[in-house]
Amino acid sequence: MNLAEGELRVGRKRVKLTNLHKPFWPALGLSKGDLLTYYVNVSQALLPHFEDRAMVMKRYPNGAAGPFFFMKRTPSPKPDWLQTCAIEHASGNVIDFPMIQDVAALMWVVNLGCIDLNQWYSRCDDVDRPDYCHFDLDPGPGAPFEQVLESALLVRDALKSLKMPSYPKTTGSKGIHVYVPLKRGPRQKEVWTFTKAFAIALADPIGHAASHRIYVGYDGRAAKSADAEAGESQGRARIHRPRAWRAEPLEHRAIE
Repeated sequence: MNLAEGELRVGRKRVKLTNLHKPFWPALGLSKGDLLTYYVNVSQALLPHFEDRAMVMKRYPNGAAGPFFFMKRTPSPKPDWLQTCAIEHASGNVIDFPMIQDVAALMWVVNLGCIDLNQWYSRCDDVDRPDYCHFDLDPGPGAPFEQVLESALLVRDALKSLKMPSYPKTTGSKGIHVYVPLKRGPRQKEVWTFTKAFAIALADPIGHAASHRIYVGYDGRAAKSADAEAGESQGRARIHRPRAWRAEPLEHRAIE
C-alpha cells in the first residue's frame, strides 16, 4: 500500500491521509507517515483484537512529545463506511464511538494522530459485559525490571490457582500487562470488583517478594487498554508486544 500519495484505497474505500511528513518522533527521524506505515504492516495481527469494539481515541496532533487529548465521539465529517458503536452513558448522553473493523478504519483513526490504540473490554453488542480484563504491573522508583517479571509470575500463579488462564504483554515502557480472557456473563461492576479484590490480595505477596515498590493496576470496566502490537507514545517509539509464559516458575527470564 502506497501512503506517499496521501490517499489509501482499500477495495472501494478511500482514506485521506494528511500531514504524512510531520515529525512525530523528531529525535528518531520518524514521521506520521512512518506511524501509518507501521500500522498497515501489523494490521492483520491487530484487527482481530479490535473487532466489534468501541475505540477511545487518544490524539497527539503534534507528535509523541506534544500535548494529547482523549476523544470518545467520532469526529465529523467521517466516511460513510466507518462503523460506530452507540453507547449510552449514565448521564443519558449517547456517544457514537468509532470501531476499527478493517485496515481502512484503522488508517482513518491513526490519521487523527492516535499513536496508541485503546479499545473497550466489551463488544458493542453488549457493552456492559467484558470478555477480558487485565492487570498492569509497573516498577516504582529504582525497581529493576526483574522484579516486575517476578510480580507478573505471582499474578500468573494466583490466576492459575483460580483456573484462569493469562497472557503477558510488555508495554513498550517498563511494565507488563497480564491479560485474562473471560467468559462473557458478569457485568462491568462485577468484573471490576473482582479485579480490585484480586489486586489487593496480591499486594502483600508482591511486597514481600520485591525489594522495591511494584504498582499493581487493575481494570476490566468500560475502559480501554492499548492492544498487542500497538504503538507507544513514549520517547523511543516502542510497541506493545505479546509474550508467552515459560514453564519454569519464578525465573527472571520466564517471559519470552
